[in-house]
Amino acid sequence: MANLDRIDLRMLAVLQTDGRITNADLAERVSLSPSACLRRLQRLESEGILTGYTAQVDPQAVGLGLEAFVRVQLSKHESAAVERFVELVNGWDEVVACYALTGAMDYLLHVYVTDLQDFSRFLLDRLLNAAGVGDVNSSFVLRTVKRSAALPLAQLER
Repeated sequence: MANLDRIDLRMLAVLQTDGRITNADLAERVSLSPSACLRRLQRLESEGILTGYTAQVDPQAVGLGLEAFVRVQLSKHESAAVERFVELVNGWDEVVACYALTGAMDYLLHVYVTDLQDFSRFLLDRLLNAAGVGDVNSSFVLRTVKRSAALPLAQLER
């Protein structure tokens, strides 16, 4: 784990909510000089703590109206089958996140598609045809109650 002080954590918290903030504004928000702020920012980037800057796109606004979570159970768990499944998932644009899990299912896929017909194509043509997939269970998002890409950094200051 990285050795982060309160100022580092405050910088990260600000950047999580406003990745386009100028260095001068960031320095002011965390009570540093711009040069000291820039040095810390560069250190956070070089140490791999800050891994990138992205824009958040509204899925509905771009026509991705159906969001689903798909639980996948593999029929085989030997390393070649797992590697092949992971390789396939990484090639599917519809899958925005994939998590290996403990419990009854092996993977949880977070999927965005245009509509139910598009999801059906994804499920039938890609996922169920993937070698080693034994069982699939899908849930569709009816309403998003909370969504945040920000990590809960405030609890680290305690």
